[in-house]
Amino acid sequence: MALWGGRFQEPTDGDLRALNDSLPFDRRLALQDVHGSIHYARAIADAEVITTDEAEQIITGLRQILDEFEREVFEFQTSDEDIHTAVERRLIEVIGQVGGKLHTGRSRNDQVATDFRLWVIDQITRLDVQIRDLQAALIAQAEQHLHTVMPGYTHLQPAQPITAAHWLLSFFWMLVRDRERLQDAYHRMNVSPLGSGALAGTPFAIKRDELAQNLGFITYSQNSLDAVSDRDFVAETLFVLALMGTHLSRLAEDVILYSNPAFGFIQLDDRYSTGSSLMPQKRNADPMELARGKTGRLIGHLTGFLTTLKGLPSGYNKDLQEDKEALFDSVDTVAKLLPVITAVIATLKLNRDQMHQALSEDLLATDLADYLVRKGVPFRQAHHVVGQVVRHSAMRGVPFSQLEVSEFQTFSPLFDQDVLEVFDFRAAVEKRVALGGTAPSAVQSQLEAARKYLSHLIN
Repeated sequence: MALWGGRFQEPTDGDLRALNDSLPFDRRLALQDVHGSIHYARAIADAEVITTDEAEQIITGLRQILDEFEREVFEFQTSDEDIHTAVERRLIEVIGQVGGKLHTGRSRNDQVATDFRLWVIDQITRLDVQIRDLQAALIAQAEQHLHTVMPGYTHLQPAQPITAAHWLLSFFWMLVRDRERLQDAYHRMNVSPLGSGALAGTPFAIKRDELAQNLGFITYSQNSLDAVSDRDFVAETLFVLALMGTHLSRLAEDVILYSNPAFGFIQLDDRYSTGSSLMPQKRNADPMELARGKTGRLIGHLTGFLTTLKGLPSGYNKDLQEDKEALFDSVDTVAKLLPVITAVIATLKLNRDQMHQALSEDLLATDLADYLVRKGVPFRQAHHVVGQVVRHSAMRGVPFSQLEVSEFQTFSPLFDQDVLEVFDFRAAVEKRVALGGTAPSAVQSQLEAARKYLSHLIN
């Protein structure tokens, strides 16, 4: 039986049912719906809306239904419009018409808002653990490559030497911000809408503060009209997942590039590579390409849902049914990506020799300018002088270290025999000792901070 059919003489058209019914996707809220209903039954009993005996009958029936869901034997019917209808229909089957008292003072508007918040809170906690696992894999790899020197890039052009550990940890800190954003979202969504009714609140003396606490929320909503239509938590979670996907995509792009034989810096484990149906030699970084590709999906869900929200009048509107499929898919997508990307990083082989061979002395041009700065030359002037040295070196077709000191001195008399000491990649890296820099000592400090951060989980 529909929850709202008394006012209508004709049954709902079949095509409209197919469009309107949300059971095919909101059945994922089953456990949250039963959990919320158990606590709501207690709340309306405390408010003397139903008797204690009726509440116990309802709770007993709900626990049976919960068991059916957990054992995956719950039988849905074609008349079930959504998960809420299905649970109430089954409750009445199990305990009789007293089950129809459960919905007193409650609307599907505050019910679904409650269920969905509970589901998202559970998923954020699960995703946080997965992100932490990826961060741990990045730390483990970085620990092995504190002294591995590689080219660093800006504009995808060779820029300055860095350590491989520094490169790996750059993604660790992106994920730190993602986890912090998830935690921020977690606290903002931890607000119970239950007891708001359809929009105007409930006329029954329900203790909403106690109900919120029993459901595991931090607090309860302050405005019933806002509470039933608030989907900020959906939009915010979609944003966090889209930005996280963007970070994973950037990591994926580096892995794809660096695993290309033209770079040869890294090699994926056989278990996380794929081949070609035509070309036997191919070794493809498909997991990372999927990560890069699925980020577009995550961004699409965010922009689509924001577009849904932008023109809604106050109160609940059916447009909000679009919240679930978008977020369900985004959560599923990220939850599938993270373990695979973690495994790719954990099993990644870094080729130290190839990284070293890719180092060219033009990466040390800034160090050459710094050499002049230490002799009192203003940096802008030093930059210009070194630019002339770079051009001269390129025209001669020899690296800096093979130029005569006299050649350097044609550009500045401050160049001396010690200029040749500049052209040492390891020494150049080890000079970057400022906190956050690429020197092994600075990266060691990063690692200590990263390990400390890793001990924190969302709570």
